[in-house]
Amino acid sequence: MLVLTNASTADEERRAHLYDGAFYALTGTPESRAFRDFAFDMIREAFDPVDPMRAQDELSLDRFVEIGAALKPRFTHSPTAKELLRDALVSYGCAADETYFDLPKLRLVTHSNYLTSGVGYAYLAHRDVWYSCPPSQTNWWTPLNEIKSECSLAFFPQWWNRPVPNTSGGFDAFEWNAVGRATAATQVKADTRNHPTLAEPVDMGEELRIVGDPASMLIFSAAHLHATVPNTSGRTRFSIDFRTAHIDDLESGNGAPIVDSESTGTTIYDFLRADDLSPVPEDVIRRYDPEVGTGNQRGPLVFTPPGIR
Repeated sequence: MLVLTNASTADEERRAHLYDGAFYALTGTPESRAFRDFAFDMIREAFDPVDPMRAQDELSLDRFVEIGAALKPRFTHSPTAKELLRDALVSYGCAADETYFDLPKLRLVTHSNYLTSGVGYAYLAHRDVWYSCPPSQTNWWTPLNEIKSECSLAFFPQWWNRPVPNTSGGFDAFEWNAVGRATAATQVKADTRNHPTLAEPVDMGEELRIVGDPASMLIFSAAHLHATVPNTSGRTRFSIDFRTAHIDDLESGNGAPIVDSESTGTTIYDFLRADDLSPVPEDVIRRYDPEVGTGNQRGPLVFTPPGIR
């Protein structure tokens, strides 16, 4: 599987490579560092006076969850975070008037199984397309502290274009907005939400792990099978991920091969145009949701936490 390091590829060509399974590992830009610094300043403030990367060693689990449950949506819905994300995308060659992104998600991956559910959910093997996203979705992942092999992501390239038994048939994006996202903070000892994953054990083959410095950027297709590596680093891992889709690919249906997803609903409503935060046009959404504009959807189109406007 191709891993392109610091490749100065035009966005159109990069997307084509991503849809073929390639990975892009890019060093930080001034804009991605500003994005990272804003996020980490918010983390420090939330955990003050405790060192965030050591907080789990000093705080009760309930207190850690309480801080994380307030911190994560505050970051995700911050107007400044959206502006800095846009600037970072432009610095990597994305056209702001053609690129749509979903809101950035802050991840807290604790070590030694301190918290593996809810606000600190450690993802089992999955493809993002099992969560009802469009085939043109690309995932962007940036570490906020140094990422080494023992606290990274694991990819399983041999399953790139091969189906694997999975539970995506039980996942609906609109139901997830209504129930799954809303109950994250209540999932402390175990996570009972409907996360799609493998339906039975399979031989995963050789793992690919990509490490990075703070503010570096890893880009990969939403069709890749991947998982959270159990954190044995002795420090909490903080990272941000977000997703993009180009308007041309959304309109045409272009993207990576979808070999085994049976999920329903769509996450297309989560995406905003980078330059003005406008939603995807209804005529484009109709390709992914024929019920657009009818009011017949099965649940909330977009999840908004309580207290966020």
